[in-house]
Amino acid sequence: MMTAEIAKNFDLNAIDRAFIDNPYPTLHALRTHDPVHANPDGSVYLTRYDHVRQVYQNKAMSSDKQREFGQRFGPGPLLTHHTTSLIFNDPPYHTIVRRLLASAFTPRKLAEMEPLIEGIVDRLLDQLEDQGEFNFIDEFAMKLPTELISFMLGVPEEHRHKLRGYSMTILGALDPVVPEERLRAGDAAVAEFGLLLDDLIAHRRANPGEGGQGEVLESLIFGEVDGRRLNEEELRQNCIFLLNAGHETTTSLVGNSTAVLLANPDQHRLLQDDPTLITPAIEEFLRVESPLQIGNRLTTQDITLGETTLPEGTYIHTSIGGANRDPDMFPDPDKVDITRSPNRHLAFITGIHVCLGATLARIEGRIAIGRLVKRFPNLRASGQGELMGLARFRGYNQLPVRV
Repeated sequence: MMTAEIAKNFDLNAIDRAFIDNPYPTLHALRTHDPVHANPDGSVYLTRYDHVRQVYQNKAMSSDKQREFGQRFGPGPLLTHHTTSLIFNDPPYHTIVRRLLASAFTPRKLAEMEPLIEGIVDRLLDQLEDQGEFNFIDEFAMKLPTELISFMLGVPEEHRHKLRGYSMTILGALDPVVPEERLRAGDAAVAEFGLLLDDLIAHRRANPGEGGQGEVLESLIFGEVDGRRLNEEELRQNCIFLLNAGHETTTSLVGNSTAVLLANPDQHRLLQDDPTLITPAIEEFLRVESPLQIGNRLTTQDITLGETTLPEGTYIHTSIGGANRDPDMFPDPDKVDITRSPNRHLAFITGIHVCLGATLARIEGRIAIGRLVKRFPNLRASGQGELMGLARFRGYNQLPVRV
């Protein structure tokens, strides 16, 4: 099929596993032939960098999902979560909650977390030394953010094995096409994790001084902005949001980065030869395999993108994966180049919803990948990787490696 025909016939609400496994040829076709693509349901899918950036930076765009999520989820825990957490809301609520959550990411808190991350990474690498062959996702990429978010929220060790399941189930409900059983599983995950958080919050209220290194739960409970604190529902749902934002996407950042290195041995050798390239390398991994692939906005007034005017009330899907491989912004965009500069990718969005934990994610990625490459110079793939199978979030369930 010709690329123009691929673009013409595309429907984001009817994607298949082939698109999920490798969306980039289709995104190229759309970006070339139909960059402001109208889906049959009236929504629009954007694949050009300038269009996606314009939407994210336009204050007339709404992130409020009350109506859409009400139709999609119906009443229940998923609806409560996704309409209460930071990401799917507009100012003034968004502004207040973001300022309250920002207490978790102050320079002082980040300074506390860096040695904590180094300790977690070194301990995990020590454990891998004698394993020889293993699933990199289960044994390293997932364990790092699991331990860190557990410290941040005060989650006891006996509950930590549940966190990725909660996160993937809740986030999986955001895909364009979601079976009913996955929606109900998402409801159950929100409810179950909410009960666990209620216990942790109650304990911390009664014992405010018990927080350990890297914990932010106390700040979230007692923090104030202009006399405003998070109420119980906001506290519960935004703790779940922190799990999702800081757990699954960081797992995918570390897993995707490693998969990219293994698939590009010249770049792997370059990073081994010059470890100072780890900072631009992380940016390039974020660009070529962004953990977040699709975002959404709703127009609250008419907006013109190129030669197309979208009326007020248009529901927009933004292709971060498409924008990050736009040749008008990134020369030779499908080539991995860990020295690429500048590298103004949109993996962390931009505008008022720019990722609150972007600095922390970069620190985790830099320490994890930098120390992995140094510790295991002979790291190589030992089998075929298996992607999660989600369209909105890109990452691996299985990545067999040998050290």
